[in-house]
Amino acid sequence: MITTKKITAAICASTLLLAGCSNLLPSSVSSIFTGTSNSGAVSQAALGDYKQDVAQRIIAANPGKTYTVRPQALLRSVIVLKFYIGANGQLLRSEIMRSNKDRTNEATALASLKNAAPFPQPASRYLRNGRVEMIETWLFNDDGRFQLHSTAAEQMHE
Repeated sequence: MITTKKITAAICASTLLLAGCSNLLPSSVSSIFTGTSNSGAVSQAALGDYKQDVAQRIIAANPGKTYTVRPQALLRSVIVLKFYIGANGQLLRSEIMRSNKDRTNEATALASLKNAAPFPQPASRYLRNGRVEMIETWLFNDDGRFQLHSTAAEQMHE
């Protein structure tokens, strides 16, 4: 028998799985992952340029750990991090939202984020409670190098 709890759990699990593709979700769902709402607050789309700047900063700060070719068909690991950037560009906090439990790649993703700080100063219109909440996805190839979903080339097909 399907219960309301089971349906709610299935919806939550599906939504979390899509978190790595939050920029592809409708703004009503995407807002769950950005701490914004449709009531006049900053949308994920409005953060697009700033998110690109942050992604470029992470890539620039970790040149030996990134790659620029198309990601392989079957990725070794996909790590989704949620992190907060303060008004001055400082990294306030980070956490793993989604992982395949590859501890090495989790550590690499978290370290690459810390290596990139401080980040470009966010525009004041993006701040909520003095910070910007962001989500980014690290796409790892078998060799342990990564691309970020925000800047990644199209993935190879099998």
